[in-house]
Amino acid sequence: MTDQTYCDRLVQDTPFLTVQGRLSEQQVDRIILQLNRYYPQILTNKEAEKFRNPKVSLRLRLCDLLSHLQRSGERDCQEFYRALYIHAQPLHSCLPSRHVLQNSDCTELDWGSESHELSDRGPMSFLAGLGLAAGLALFLYCCPPDPKVLPGARRILGFSPVIIDRHVSRYLLAFLADDFRAL
Repeated sequence: MTDQTYCDRLVQDTPFLTVQGRLSEQQVDRIILQLNRYYPQILTNKEAEKFRNPKVSLRLRLCDLLSHLQRSGERDCQEFYRALYIHAQPLHSCLPSRHVLQNSDCTELDWGSESHELSDRGPMSFLAGLGLAAGLALFLYCCPPDPKVLPGARRILGFSPVIIDRHVSRYLLAFLADDFRAL
């Protein structure tokens, strides 16, 4: 497990972040505004104005901001990473320091890298499966139990909802009665 601090990570990620075109002007401005508005102890109004000055190139302003945060301390660097995650999540997941953390078994600093994707098939596949399940459930609950309409449907589809409900209720009552007897 590595003991890499946020300041160490920022030193490692600075060349990656300052490459032309990685961060847009709007993303940098949002990060600066977040650090200034939510954490005025990290960036004062004067410093925020300096780092948002459109007369200075974006790369130079970003380099100045990152060096200022490295000098400020660990908590300031951590808040920068939080702001970067909020405003530039795809870039945050590609940082070189994150690859080092993912290759080591360090999970303390590795927040936000988990993927919450259910499958790689996309939303249409999910909606098709959900629609099929909902349609089958609607068919089972709304279809009249008349065997003349669907001969053999009970054999194919199993129990009707009423029979299932009766069995579940019976088993549930038996389970609860056993629990009360045990007391």
